[in-house]
Amino acid sequence: MTQPEKHISRRAVLAGGAALAAAAAAPAGAKEAGAAAATQEWTQAYGLSVFGDLALPADFKIFPYARADAPKGGTFSQDTEGAFNSLNPFILKGDAPGQVAMIFDTLMTGSLDEPDALYPLVAETVALSPDKNTMRFTLRKQARFHDGSPLTARDVVFSLQVLKDKASPAIRRLLADMESASAPDDLTVLVAMKAGHSRQLPLFIAGQPIFSAKYYAARAFDETTMEPPLGSGAYKIGKFEPGRFIAFDRVADYWGKDLPVNVGQNNFDVIRYEYFNDRTVAFEGFKAGFYTAREDRTSFIWAKEYNFPAFMQKRVVKETLPDARIPQTQGWFFNLRRPQFSDPRIREAISCCFDFGWTNANIMYGLYKHTQSFFENSDLKAQGAPDAAESALLEPFRAQLPAEIFGPAYLAPESDGSGQDRVLLKRALELFTAAGCKRDNGALLLPSGAPLTIEFLDHSSALERHTQPFIKNLKLLGVDARMRIVDTAQYSQRMRDFDFDMSVMAMLMAYSPGEELAAQFGSQAAAQKGSANRAGIAHPAIDALIAKAQLVNSRAELIPIIRALDRTLRIGRYWVPQWFKPERWLAHWDVYGRPERAPRFDPGMASTWWWDEARAKAIDYKAK
Repeated sequence: MTQPEKHISRRAVLAGGAALAAAAAAPAGAKEAGAAAATQEWTQAYGLSVFGDLALPADFKIFPYARADAPKGGTFSQDTEGAFNSLNPFILKGDAPGQVAMIFDTLMTGSLDEPDALYPLVAETVALSPDKNTMRFTLRKQARFHDGSPLTARDVVFSLQVLKDKASPAIRRLLADMESASAPDDLTVLVAMKAGHSRQLPLFIAGQPIFSAKYYAARAFDETTMEPPLGSGAYKIGKFEPGRFIAFDRVADYWGKDLPVNVGQNNFDVIRYEYFNDRTVAFEGFKAGFYTAREDRTSFIWAKEYNFPAFMQKRVVKETLPDARIPQTQGWFFNLRRPQFSDPRIREAISCCFDFGWTNANIMYGLYKHTQSFFENSDLKAQGAPDAAESALLEPFRAQLPAEIFGPAYLAPESDGSGQDRVLLKRALELFTAAGCKRDNGALLLPSGAPLTIEFLDHSSALERHTQPFIKNLKLLGVDARMRIVDTAQYSQRMRDFDFDMSVMAMLMAYSPGEELAAQFGSQAAAQKGSANRAGIAHPAIDALIAKAQLVNSRAELIPIIRALDRTLRIGRYWVPQWFKPERWLAHWDVYGRPERAPRFDPGMASTWWWDEARAKAIDYKAK
């Protein structure tokens, strides 16, 4: 299982001591589970992983990518997109900085070298019942919230229950199989899970933020707020200005600073994020030293714009790091709820109008690869014809899937790079015609007689240069296509309401996918507003494969299932895939020190780097 997402919500007002007592009390199911499990032999563990393997021993002292003697001090500053009007990132309402999650500790925390493992943080140990349906966490006595109050098992129970009951839809779905949670005493948490729960659920539970039950007894957890919440982590919210920046201040007396999972990390006194709505403006801010580190995602800037004085003087450096992650799965997704996209032949025809070869060469300087799979850069990617295991998984759905799924994995059209590939445009017209579309005075009409219209919705102009050539080719065939850029708030609302034709979406796929797939591609999520399945993908074969992926006991069992899922998603023509790069582009003012190597799955900038005052003086860097 992947390191759990730190994301959650709450809908009800928790007021008064009675509400707090009810939230902290043990449900009957939890008490029964605890009593039954007490007579059994439990398996003690110092960590959790998807399939039981941990890279580090029980007595490890530090993560291999951290440096124990890393100095403390200084400021780390980075850019981020969008804006915020709330400090509550755990509910659907409002727009809040995702970084707020860093102020909350969790029962266990992940290693940046292992995407599928968790090690002890608030919980010192974890024990599993023989049937793997109950977990017992033993908490550390020294755990504290930022106000000095003890962090107890009852706070953990409150947090898990409130997340299951009141969280954003995606989190509630992921916690649906958590049956109950109870606190037999201040340092023990019992969590009962439904039989047949996914292998990811234990890690997801262990990775959830822990809230103070006392704090929220007088506050509505499910409301937007600009009051910095009470946390327990290495940082707390410092200064902020909505629409401009948010800063997090290191907690000098942080209770967990000497734990192995924290040694050599959390080195900056301040971590600050500067908000920009435009990537070009953000880069100008970097050039001026307004912030000091960035991860580039714009090929034009990376290839052409590092020619400013500070870079030429070597006061700013840039570098490329290998990326072991599955790259962000990004493309123009169809809203399958729209009638004009109901026929997969129409969707494929539209895909034929995107000329990746031309776009890569002329806009992205040949730096990218064409995305074909939802699981690029990994052993989960389907390639060639399905093997025996994949075929067996797909066979029950033969009547509901195109016959071609039993042949080579579907590949999105590859162009000649001319920008107007005649062969592909002809193929698109053939597909439109086969789907019953007709041309009338230059306009392409659907079988219903209505014109085929597409609005490409976005909240930023960053991909306008990539989208307009796509639109140009669509117009050549008579499609009424256009791009509309709206403000961030309107975009967020329209996407939550599924009020769009096509839009760029990007999702991070797990290294060992499981439970989260239902939120991304499941039929139930497709019908739920605000869900991660914005495209509206709904297919029984996909649902069945997702269910199987959640229940396997080894990666060897998982691989053919995900490959079969990849084939099924790709053959559905649910998107027009864009591009990826198996590396990360980093740039920073030369004011930082860092360990000898980066973590495998993250650059580790904010977590493992440190401020180097000597370097800052050498380049005469002065904070803006």
